[in-house]
Amino acid sequence: VPSPLLVRPRLLHRHRLLPYRGHTTCTRTKSLARTAAFIVIQRTMPSPASSFLVASLVTALASGFMTHPSGGHFSTALNAKQTISVEDVLANPKWPDEWPFSPADLRRQDEMDDSMFYSVPRFCYHVDEKAISALTEYYAREFPLLASAKDGEEKPAVLDICASHVSHFPKDVDDYTGRRVALGMNEEELKDNDQVDEYVVKDLNADPTLPFEDNSFDIITNVVSIDYLSSPLEICKEIARVLRPGGTAMFALSNRCFPSKAISLWLQTNDLEHVFIVGSFFHYSGAFQKASGEEIGPNPKWMGGQSTNEAYLSVVRASVDK
Repeated sequence: VPSPLLVRPRLLHRHRLLPYRGHTTCTRTKSLARTAAFIVIQRTMPSPASSFLVASLVTALASGFMTHPSGGHFSTALNAKQTISVEDVLANPKWPDEWPFSPADLRRQDEMDDSMFYSVPRFCYHVDEKAISALTEYYAREFPLLASAKDGEEKPAVLDICASHVSHFPKDVDDYTGRRVALGMNEEELKDNDQVDEYVVKDLNADPTLPFEDNSFDIITNVVSIDYLSSPLEICKEIARVLRPGGTAMFALSNRCFPSKAISLWLQTNDLEHVFIVGSFFHYSGAFQKASGEEIGPNPKWMGGQSTNEAYLSVVRASVDK
């Protein structure tokens, strides 16, 4: 079934999605920066968010690129040489005292009921298969470590939010995890997910509460979907509520999206800024320890703050502070 997505190229300085069928990779990324040594992206942002990114990113990433205000707009000059890594972005963040994002930052081009957009099942991968393999390998490395930290208690329970027909867990996930739950929008997709024991159909943009008791899970994952959530602060607070003490949230980020459903802030910022923004969601929830970022996709390729790697994938994670 072809995707219902209507792409407006003017919104896509780095993302391009194509129609797809079946269980195959359904997106292709084409970067405008591939043949250029230097690119300048002009974008408009509300003043609080602009000030936040300018002040914070210049401090944290000054050697990678420079940012400056310009009459309500700001330009980011992306140098061809990449000197800042994903791991550096959240190493020493400078957070404003208060939540810096406006309602306009969290609006989407398509504000119609999400149940309509997600009514047709998409049995496909939304990122490159090499990126998927990298995420599965990451889980295979990190899940057992979190299980061992429970020190002989029951196996960790896992919740995958914004899930679909696959959660990208390792084949041996039964060996080191217990209860596994998928929460998503399309029941046909969720029924097909054989990596979980149970599923819940819920629109977190309509109601950003998780239908679980406090302290229900040890690990919560989200795969390339945080950019679609219009209430990310409330979602992070809910994630903290349902995590057990010592629990961890892991958000995987790519350089692809459905642009009509991504929040405005996401479309106006680059991949390094995405890491910073997701770290800020954890920070302003007031419920997590310091967040960290790690690029896990193979063969990193960068032009300033933008990845030009078709298999780009990073994980921003934080442990609950309770």
